[in-house]
Amino acid sequence: MKKIIDYRKLLGVTKTTELQELKTIYRNLMKEWHPDKFQDDDAKKQEAEEKSKQVIEAYHFLVSIAPETIEAALPQYTETISASMILDFSYTKTTLLLTFHDGSSYEYFEVPKALYIKLVNSDSPGRFCRRHIYHEFVYRKVSKAVVA
Repeated sequence: MKKIIDYRKLLGVTKTTELQELKTIYRNLMKEWHPDKFQDDDAKKQEAEEKSKQVIEAYHFLVSIAPETIEAALPQYTETISASMILDFSYTKTTLLLTFHDGSSYEYFEVPKALYIKLVNSDSPGRFCRRHIYHEFVYRKVSKAVVA
């Protein structure tokens, strides 16, 4: 959640900010911090490059977890979690990464370590995730399914 909070703070948005408003805020920040505006001052240009990279990263992340994005991708997500088995999973800090046989991967945020340990020890990771992970945590798609 810290990552999400930090990105929202950077862009000056809230949890309820809609996608269109987020896009407008992003464009305005990019106009303000575009490195080409600071051609005469190398220090300012360097600062603008760094700031614009942060803004771009925050924007893409927040778009990927926006309710509109989740809703639009829900049929594909539902198909993946229903029809494709979990190929692999990993846990870093509080982020759980699930990779499926169809090649798609999803990150789930703020997953407690105790829940991850239960996943590792479960007989059926797929069943465990259906009960405790899939619809319980904020998630985003990080790689697309391979089309055969």
